[in-house]
Amino acid sequence: MPKKAGMEAWKKKRRKEYLERKEFRYYIFCEGQQTEPQYFNGFKKYIESNPIYKDMVLIEIEPCGAETMRVIGQAEEYVKKNRITKGQIWCVYDKDSFPAERFNGVLERAEALNSQNEEVKYHVAWSNECIELWFLLHFSYYTSNNYRTEYIEFLNNKFYELGLGKYAKNMENIFDILIENGNPKLAIRYAKRIIKEHQGMTPAMIAPGTKVYELVEELAKYLPEDVQKNFS
Repeated sequence: MPKKAGMEAWKKKRRKEYLERKEFRYYIFCEGQQTEPQYFNGFKKYIESNPIYKDMVLIEIEPCGAETMRVIGQAEEYVKKNRITKGQIWCVYDKDSFPAERFNGVLERAEALNSQNEEVKYHVAWSNECIELWFLLHFSYYTSNNYRTEYIEFLNNKFYELGLGKYAKNMENIFDILIENGNPKLAIRYAKRIIKEHQGMTPAMIAPGTKVYELVEELAKYLPEDVQKNFS
């Protein structure tokens, strides 16, 4: 057997053994390449430092650099290519200016995929209009249907008020900033209230709105106790 082929086979075997040790598996596919991955990497960092769960929980974060339907398309390709047989597949994406049918189509596709496999479940963590809505809910209940620029302006003003400087999409410490200066418990409560008030509507019709809290609640279960208390 050629050395390269032998090394690849060894890597695949080691990865399979590694996966089999992980009871809880999360594969997170982010539309953006910076903001969302940086935020969820905060969860990954703390969970991997938690002696209770670090050997039980797998979190893989894939920046897609793609919009709406292409995010779930890349997730499907990843699952197939890597022969994922168990786990939760999360698609994190924004509405922005994309057509309603494409934005709603991700949820429809996820539901179709979930009817095919009980062990691999697809979930959607959308934001209408953008992930910044989830961030600003850490500071205030916000129901104005504005453009991304208004959400970012709100965050800029709040960050300056807190002495944090200007909000930036590539902030590596955004997770810690929101925990230390905002209120994740309130953000979850506010996000749920908005969804409840628009019950029965499609994601594109809920403006503003976000389902990011569902992924946040799922991952927060594995955080160290001193960090987890900020979420529940």
